Amino acid sequence: MGALVRLEVRRALRNKKFLFFSVIYPALLFLIVAGGADTTSEVGDSGLGLPAFMMVSMASFGALTAVLVGNSERIAKERESGWVRRLRLTSLPGRGYVLAKTASAAVLSLPSIVVVLVTGALVKDVRLDAWQWPALAGAIWAGSLCFAALGVAVGYCATGDAVRPVTMILYFALSLLGGLWMPTTTFPHWLQDLAEWLPTHAYAALGRAIELGDAPHARDIVLLAAYFLAFAAGAAWLYRKDTLKA
Repeated sequence: MGALVRLEVRRALRNKKFLFFSVIYPALLFLIVAGGADTTSEVGDSGLGLPAFMMVSMASFGALTAVLVGNSERIAKERESGWVRRLRLTSLPGRGYVLAKTASAAVLSLPSIVVVLVTGALVKDVRLDAWQWPALAGAIWAGSLCFAALGVAVGYCATGDAVRPVTMILYFALSLLGGLWMPTTTFPHWLQDLAEWLPTHAYAALGRAIELGDAPHARDIVLLAAYFLAFAAGAAWLYRKDTLKA
């Protein structure tokens, strides 16, 4: 499994398009969205200034890009090219494959998180206590595992031709409805109730709690853990089902 993780990381690092959209693009979006706002421009009732609010949003969005979009598209293409069929000839079990794909995607999400946080500190003058920076990066990174598992599942649900539109629908729907782009308090009440149960809502809440100097709420951690287990179990089941077809 460790060899597969190293191989996946090396392959992704050679993909310049992937590196741009997962590492550089979120930081550029952060600079565009935060614009000329100062640190006192509070967003809704979040208690955070616009730069701090959007820094967590874009760091989470960048990690989501790396683990969901990158993972699903690579797996769908690997299935069609026969690479996954060759892996089945090895001793790697289904759960090992899912964990390897999830772990490699999580490794690749870390640079996007760090670049956005560094941009927030150096360019937008976001100020946090010393402990908050590593805690913030760690929380966003750990939360991305949930979406890495979802990316594996989507890669086994869709064909190579269909995987991009399916992933894009999930990607933007989860980002918008989960509150990565705007506070969910601006939504109608029925949509706010729905958003509270989405994994992206809990994901963004991890980082925003740390920025406010609090520990992440237990509800958000439990919700993300439940989604991770469901996505990972679904991905492993789809892997075994695909094995039976082959």
